[in-house]
Amino acid sequence: MHAYQVATRLAALGQRVTILTSDRTRTLPEREVIEGLQVERVSAWPRDRDYYLAPRIFSKVMAADFDVLHVQSYHTFVPPIAMTAALSARNPYVVTFHGGGPFLSVRDVKQFAQRIILRPLLARASKLIAVAKFEIDVFSQALHLPLEKFALIPNGADIPRPHNAIGSTTRDERLIVSVGRLEKFKGFHRLIRALPMVLKRRPDVRVRIIGDGPYHQELCSLAEQLGVREKVTIGAIPPTERHVLAAELTRAGLFVSFSEYETHPLAALEAISLGCSALVADTPGLRDLAEQGLAKVVSLDVADEQLAEAIVAQLDSPFLLKAIQLPSWDDCARSLLAVYETVTGESNARFASGPILPAISGRH
Repeated sequence: MHAYQVATRLAALGQRVTILTSDRTRTLPEREVIEGLQVERVSAWPRDRDYYLAPRIFSKVMAADFDVLHVQSYHTFVPPIAMTAALSARNPYVVTFHGGGPFLSVRDVKQFAQRIILRPLLARASKLIAVAKFEIDVFSQALHLPLEKFALIPNGADIPRPHNAIGSTTRDERLIVSVGRLEKFKGFHRLIRALPMVLKRRPDVRVRIIGDGPYHQELCSLAEQLGVREKVTIGAIPPTERHVLAAELTRAGLFVSFSEYETHPLAALEAISLGCSALVADTPGLRDLAEQGLAKVVSLDVADEQLAEAIVAQLDSPFLLKAIQLPSWDDCARSLLAVYETVTGESNARFASGPILPAISGRH
C-alpha cells in the first residue's frame, strides 16, 4: 500500500518511477505497467518462508539507470542484496524501515540480529526513514547511528471516501471492526475472547475482522469454541477495493486494535480519518493515538471481562474525536521527494523506487 500510494503520486509529480520487486509465486509477469508505473519482478525462493532470496535483484540494480534507490523495509534477505548492488554501482540509496513486529517476541530477537548484521549497509545509506517518531530512537540506539541520519515521514492516513457522504451514513453501533494482517501479535483473538461477555450486555453486536494471514484458522476455531462463530466475520478486502474498506469503516460503530505493537497504525488512522470511534491497546505505536486525543486506550494486561467492559463503554458512549490534521499520502510523497532531492543534490531528478517487499510481519 505504501509503495502504491507513494509511487503513483511521485509519477504525478513528474518523476520516472520503477518498482523493482520479488515474486515468490513465480507466476506473475516479469514486466508490467500498472497505472503508468513500470513494475519489474524477479523470482524469489522459498515460497513459504519469511526469509527469502531473490538473487537477480543484484544484477537488476547494477544495470538500472536511476538516481536514487529506495529500499522498502529490511526484513528479508533481499534488501541487503539491493543495498550491496547500489554500493557496488556507487549509487545512493535510502531505506524505510516499516517497523517489524512486536519488540518482545521471539521474532524481534531475530530482527535484532538482522539489524546488527545489516548495520554496515544501513550506516552507508544516504538517509534512513522512519514512519513513527519512536522508531527513530529505537533504531538510532540499536544501530549506534546519529539522529541526523534519520528522517521522519509518516504514512498517509487518508482513504478514498465511499460514494455516499459520511454525513448521510448512519453508523451501526452494533458493528465492531478490526483491520490488519491475521497474525497472533495483532491481537484479534483478544477481541474474540471478550466477545461472549460483550454479548451479555449487547446481544446484537457483531464483529467484522478485515484481513488475511496465517492466524486465520486459529481465529475461526476460537470463535467456534466460544460459541460466537455466527457473530464473527473474518475475511480480507482486496487492496484494489479501498472504497469497500472505507464504506465498512464509515458504517462501523467502533474500530478496535489490540495489537502488541504497531509502528504507524495505518488501519486505525484510516478509521479515525473517517470519523470512527476507536479503542486501541496501550502498546507502542497505538498509545500515541490516545496521547494525541484520537482514541481511547486500554491495557492488554486486563482480564477479558475488563476488555469487554471497555468495548461496551465505547459502544454506549462513542469517543468524540478532537479536531486534528492527519498526515496524507500527498504529504508523504512530497516529503520523500524532498529527501531524494537532498540525496542527489537536484530538484528535477529522475527517481527509481525499489525493491518493494513485504515485511516479515505481513504489514503494508
